[in-house]
Amino acid sequence: MKKNTSIDSSELLSLFLPEGILDYFDITDYHVMDSCYVISLCEKNIIPPEYAFLSLVSKGFYPEITVQDFPARGRSVYLNIHRRRWEDKSTGQTYSRNWNTVASGTRITSEFGAFLKELP
Repeated sequence: MKKNTSIDSSELLSLFLPEGILDYFDITDYHVMDSCYVISLCEKNIIPPEYAFLSLVSKGFYPEITVQDFPARGRSVYLNIHRRRWEDKSTGQTYSRNWNTVASGTRITSEFGAFLKELP
């Protein structure tokens, strides 16, 4: 077992998150409150593989949503999620990550993938 002399807050916070979520999101903020933990996540600016053939540029984010995840240590866990959207430069059409593909093809939990695929 490797002993760490410094504490990486992202590594510790990842213990509260669905497995594999940090492949797609960065932790941008967190708050520890009396009755809950609030973790803010921002989708990484990585074009989904299924759209790699398109000329996409990041066009900001969908409105932030808050998801209640499994409780930890007697406190509720809330995830504030910023999902990214991309725009095709030639057509103006917008795209977002296909969470059906993610849930079945990666380590992200199927429950979390099912939730995310229902979002706009």
